[in-house]
Amino acid sequence: MASHRTGVREKAGRVCLVTGASSGIGLATALELLRAGHIVYGAARRVPRMTPIVAAGGYALRLDVTEEDDLQRVVSTLLDRHGRIDVLVNNAGAVVHGAAEDTPVAMARDLFEVNVLAPARLAQLVLPGMRLRGSGTIVNVSSIGGVIALPLGAWYYASKHALEAFSDTLRMEVEQFGVDVVVIRPGIIRTGFEAGAARQLREVSGHGAYSRMAEAMARAAEAQRIAETQTDAEAQTDAQADAETQTNAQAQTDAQADADANGPAFRATDPVVVAEVIRRAVEADRPQTRYVVGWQAEALLNLRKSLTDRDFDARVTGPLL
Repeated sequence: MASHRTGVREKAGRVCLVTGASSGIGLATALELLRAGHIVYGAARRVPRMTPIVAAGGYALRLDVTEEDDLQRVVSTLLDRHGRIDVLVNNAGAVVHGAAEDTPVAMARDLFEVNVLAPARLAQLVLPGMRLRGSGTIVNVSSIGGVIALPLGAWYYASKHALEAFSDTLRMEVEQFGVDVVVIRPGIIRTGFEAGAARQLREVSGHGAYSRMAEAMARAAEAQRIAETQTDAEAQTDAQADAETQTNAQAQTDAQADADANGPAFRATDPVVVAEVIRRAVEADRPQTRYVVGWQAEALLNLRKSLTDRDFDARVTGPLL
């Protein structure tokens, strides 16, 4: 069936809801959309951390994405004030570290509640209005982990794979009504998202059959955190420029080898770069269905495509054993 794009898509002034807006990609996205002239509501549990959004002319709402009443309240607030929601950015997310055998199923269930069910429920709540207007954009922030999977993160990778599949089906269903569904696949981003990785790895899998692997990955995570805190703004900018201009295949392979040996490399992309991509997707008349952004994102995806399952397994597990 052909799409019915009957709605008018202004380049500015769209009513936007951004979840997980208290830090990282969510905060950067809210500020980027505000700079572009949109009406932006940031939503997160930690309202005081959204002060920059309010200072920039936006709004901050408390939201626990696992609470149905909160989801309905936030959506109703925007509809009551503006009569519409043009853009939903599902950015709120969580991560669980540990061997698949060790991780309590309750932790996995909670993770899926945040990473899969909450975005799906918010989509359900905003879609009736988008369909009636014949326009709207739903942006689901996934990860390169929605395509590849690494050790000691089975439930996180499973949740991102599920989010991508949900997004694909949703896109096919709502395109006929002029609604776009976009997936963002960030690579290695400097957000603090992995701040508790080392602690959780040791708590969940540090004392059993997977302790050697868990300790190796925990130390890599600690090294990454130390390196990130010691990097000044100029060095971060230079590193990002190097990463973005790196086109030599062997250099990419060498960089990946470093990442395998030492944990995620120390050139993590500023979340502002991801926010700019999200803004472009939101403002596009016909956005791409997927955007890959961030240091080593393309290189890692290409590496996975180029190797057999066994070869990829050996590449990523070798430094951990």
